[in-house]
Amino acid sequence: MRTPKPIGSALVVYLLASVSGIRLDGNGYTDVVFAINPAVLENSQLIERIKDMVIQSSHYLFEVSINRFYFKEVKILVPPNWSKGQYSKARTETYEKANIIINKPNPQHADDPYTLQYGECGAPGRYIHLTPNFLLIDNLLQAYGPRERVLVHEWAHLRWGVYDEYNEEQPFYSSGNIAEATRCPKAIVGRRFAVSKLHNSMKSCSFDQNTGLPTGDCAFYPEKHQNIPSSIMYLQSLDLVSRFCNKTSHNAEAPNKQNRICNYRSVQEVIDLSEDFRSSVPMEKFTPPEPKFTVLKRSRRVVCLVLDVSGSMFGGRIQRQRQAASLFLRRIEEKSSVGIVTFTHNADILKNLTLIDSKVTREALVSSLPNNVRGSTDICAGLEKGFEVLREDDGDTTGDEIIFLTDGESEITCIDRVAQSGAIVQTIALGPSPNAILQNISEISGGKYFVAREKLETNELVDVFSSLTTSDGDLARQTIQLESTGKRADGNGSFNGIVSVDKTVGNQTTFLIIYETIPPSITIISPTGTPCQISNFKHDATKKMLSLEIPGTAERGDWEYRLHNTMTSPQSLTMTVTSRAARADVAPVTVEAHMSQQSSDGSKPMAVFADVNQKGVPVTLADVWATIVSSSGDKGEIQLLDNGAGADIQKHDGIYSRYFTNLKDGKHNLKVRVRGQGDKARANKGQSHAMYLPGYVIDGEVKLNPPKPTFSGNDLQVDVGNFSRTAIGESFIVSLPPGVPPPEFPPCKIIDLTAKIEEDQVFLNWTAPGEDLDQGTATAYEIRMSEDFELLRTNFSDAQLINTSGLPPQEAGSMEGFSFILDSITMKNGTVLFFAIKAEDKYYLKSDVSNIAQASWIVESEIVETDVDSEGEVKLNPPKPTFSGNDLQMDVGNFSRTAIGESFIVSLPPGVPPPEFPPSKIIDLTAKIEEDQVFLNWTAPREDLDQRTGTPQPMRFV
Repeated sequence: MRTPKPIGSALVVYLLASVSGIRLDGNGYTDVVFAINPAVLENSQLIERIKDMVIQSSHYLFEVSINRFYFKEVKILVPPNWSKGQYSKARTETYEKANIIINKPNPQHADDPYTLQYGECGAPGRYIHLTPNFLLIDNLLQAYGPRERVLVHEWAHLRWGVYDEYNEEQPFYSSGNIAEATRCPKAIVGRRFAVSKLHNSMKSCSFDQNTGLPTGDCAFYPEKHQNIPSSIMYLQSLDLVSRFCNKTSHNAEAPNKQNRICNYRSVQEVIDLSEDFRSSVPMEKFTPPEPKFTVLKRSRRVVCLVLDVSGSMFGGRIQRQRQAASLFLRRIEEKSSVGIVTFTHNADILKNLTLIDSKVTREALVSSLPNNVRGSTDICAGLEKGFEVLREDDGDTTGDEIIFLTDGESEITCIDRVAQSGAIVQTIALGPSPNAILQNISEISGGKYFVAREKLETNELVDVFSSLTTSDGDLARQTIQLESTGKRADGNGSFNGIVSVDKTVGNQTTFLIIYETIPPSITIISPTGTPCQISNFKHDATKKMLSLEIPGTAERGDWEYRLHNTMTSPQSLTMTVTSRAARADVAPVTVEAHMSQQSSDGSKPMAVFADVNQKGVPVTLADVWATIVSSSGDKGEIQLLDNGAGADIQKHDGIYSRYFTNLKDGKHNLKVRVRGQGDKARANKGQSHAMYLPGYVIDGEVKLNPPKPTFSGNDLQVDVGNFSRTAIGESFIVSLPPGVPPPEFPPCKIIDLTAKIEEDQVFLNWTAPGEDLDQGTATAYEIRMSEDFELLRTNFSDAQLINTSGLPPQEAGSMEGFSFILDSITMKNGTVLFFAIKAEDKYYLKSDVSNIAQASWIVESEIVETDVDSEGEVKLNPPKPTFSGNDLQMDVGNFSRTAIGESFIVSLPPGVPPPEFPPSKIIDLTAKIEEDQVFLNWTAPREDLDQRTGTPQPMRFV
């Protein structure tokens, strides 16, 4: 029997500094970066409000952590278009790597402060999002609470990977015969009321006849003045709240994300296991030092290409470098400055810093790209010469950028100089053998690390250079890659495809073809069927590239392309299609791809993520595939899912996820391909965020807060038509211990189990896990139930086992359903049962216990719609009288009978033929929706009423 890798019950500890850029220096957080989007108008008051919030938050965080943590150094990055203030020059700080983003409201969240967070429990979030309105309009604070408390709430999401303790989708749950508000701790008191929209007054809540819970218009209004100090992750706005729920106060029954994702552990327990907590001790001071602020600004982009031309770059490698760098130089933003350096055992300047202000200057740079190779490799010589070029504009390298490409190894003695330079170094390892320290160079400088193979048909080096666009938050200026593919075409062979141009892109749309030997025959047809003229292609014979830029805005729809190899022998061909936003006021659909970690020793699973959205609104129901290739050429494809199961913690939030289980030694790269077919699904407001409370109970009366601000046109459906995108993530490294085989992982934890009871039958539904996490097919399920929640949680094997011998697991990602008869429990009105599942694989490795689902047995006529007391107890009427032995099934054995009815008379009008009757009315039609499918059932009518077979007729719905 193999030992499973711990993936859930033991919380993962992350090296947080390498993930978010934030460092814990003693007890103080440094390198905390706020970044303001260019769409936000320049406003000095905004900067002052950020400072005030951080100062107060630092004191609150110090109190909350019991004198352990505070904010020590904070940087505020203003947009390049701000010009009225005195700003220092940014170093490695960028908008795309900022920890807290200040941006305008979006349709998904309006002014809600939220954290983009989709990793497992304990994994840090991506960033916190705040709006200028939240920082400048004080009326919003009535419902959110003081800004410093909101920031600490979001900081816990971002830094420690904990989740919210409320649930907007399930605000109430059953605990025995009590309808409890979803909250932590359970000791928070309040009242339930519904708001009458007609009279804007409060009324008693109604109750659902099937669940016994308050209906959807009912809300829980807590007492404003509580006598307990927790919890910040439930409601930070309450007066005395200054603690997180801990093991003692935690409400494990509440159906919230913290319980579902963190195995019912309290927030404080998760924080206690973090690297921050374990590497620090409380301070003896009673107040923290004041934070230090630096306000920064990035100027225009200054880049130096530092390119390896040593002897090992001979042949295909130097050509791939020229082709990819050409694409970069023709796409880099206007008003950028670019220089070119080459290096072998020494380094030379091929092109001094050149301002990009026309096609002429772009082509001059392209023509300067190196052709020849010679000598050995000295990585530090290339970097030092690159810094020399960067100093040409202002004598400084701070905030500038080096794109460094090499295929070799050399002694590296310049790591300290890279760190001191203040420049961002993007490193590209071409081929299988470059120095592994390239990843360290990119990490210490705030850059990215990529691996690329030299084979033309992979198109990997083109993908890397295409991804190196600047990101200051202005999506209209970014180049979007729609297509990237390649093939080794046989003699007289071809490959074709379709690329979709949607309504969010279309400007500067370019088709780029790269060939190995001679130009292929090219066919490109627009959505309206118009072929593109071959004479319009630009041919660069030395670099073996053909390009076609569509004038104006490209037609919306599906573009067809076909590349035909006219040679009798095989050659490699590639197709790359890029575009930009259709208009400055329309944000394009974007894709960001990344791994859950940039290196792995096999001790814990890795997950693949793709964030598909249009300005914060999730794009759902897309077809998303990830391709992961090792430096040795091993290739695997994984379909990423947005189904709220396995690695994906929230359904329909635009985050597509899957575990990567095929861990092998070496460097790996990641590429994601996204296709949308115009399908629409309602997006979930799935991100972690501070709760907007509708009101409080003060002195026995409900005081309503102002209505929550809404975003104009708040439609959480993105409808852009068919669309195509490709994106790459940073490369990652797998280093398994010597002599240790690749790990075997158990099935992943089931996190979406639901249960309901109808009559005496239980219905369970969940998403199937896999043989290895969410890959393949598990072998068996173990389902248990209990009337005791804690028994399932702490001693799963002691709960009652359900017979699942007739339940073979389906393939991972499939919807599972199982029902059984309750014949061993005496059910009373209000009885609550709890259910949980483990999955098992062929090696007898078992998953963690699933989320615990609950269901209540409710007799409809016994529910009374009445007000509730402050404890929230549902008042039940006495049980309905029953007839003794009330069994509605009769068992009399086989029987026979005959009977007659009265006679009847038929009198048809003379000369009139017998009537033709239509099919009978269908009276038993039922419907249900699962995922994006509708299931209808009915009894078939006949040709004449209920006689003979009818003719098919169309169905309609509204």
